[in-house]
Amino acid sequence: CQEFAELVTDYLENALDSPTRARFDAHLVDCLDCPVYLQQMKEIIGTVGILREGDLSPEARDMLLSRFRSWKTGG
Repeated sequence: CQEFAELVTDYLENALDSPTRARFDAHLVDCLDCPVYLQQMKEIIGTVGILREGDLSPEARDMLLSRFRSWKTGG
């Protein structure tokens, strides 16, 4: 699941090579949690994609970035 989480952005951008994508797709079939995670990422990207600059206060933006960085580094 760790590798899945690291590759999910490349997967959504169709940037994985064929063997990696096949391994990713196989993991989706075998894992109960990762399909949920993938759907959540799609929803987050869709939501963030409709935000315009200024829709978030600077404080909210900083908090979201801080939490994302913390999640990304495993903290």
